[in-house]
Amino acid sequence: MRKVAQHAGCTTGAVTYYFANKEEMITAVAQSLFDQIDTLLENNQERIDIKTLIEQWLDWTNTDEPNAWLAWLQLLGYARHEPAFAGVIKQRYARFRQVFTSVLERGQSQGIIRDDIPAELLADQLSAISDGWMMMLPIEPERFGSSRGQSLLDGLMTLITPPQPHKPPSKRKAAAK
Repeated sequence: MRKVAQHAGCTTGAVTYYFANKEEMITAVAQSLFDQIDTLLENNQERIDIKTLIEQWLDWTNTDEPNAWLAWLQLLGYARHEPAFAGVIKQRYARFRQVFTSVLERGQSQGIIRDDIPAELLADQLSAISDGWMMMLPIEPERFGSSRGQSLLDGLMTLITPPQPHKPPSKRKAAAK
């Protein structure tokens, strides 16, 4: 608590006024991080623009608060040993997946998201892919540079786009062979 107070430029008493203990403070940090993710989802919920949503998600780790994602990873490690805190993360992540699933379901009903995989599974898959990218981004920023990052995102969009009917080769291509 002293380190937090020192970092915040206030007294320990000011910190303990708002947070009874370390666990309460850490839970507030997790809730704040989830609130930011919820805001991203809310802003993109009606447009069903998954690409923009993931771009904003990745930008959030790079620009607004560059250490937010690192803090998130540390919180996950902490949750491994603190059941009450793990419950908060589980509950908030479940709510995120529920909203993300509903966005994907709307995209499926409009024919812009593949519907041969349940939206709930797509939400888990997209979350895992994005989480993996964000986990490695602080470690290998050069690997996620603008052109490669765009290629990764384009590949992800190809994975969730409805499959196109297979066209037979044109007569011109067949004659050239």
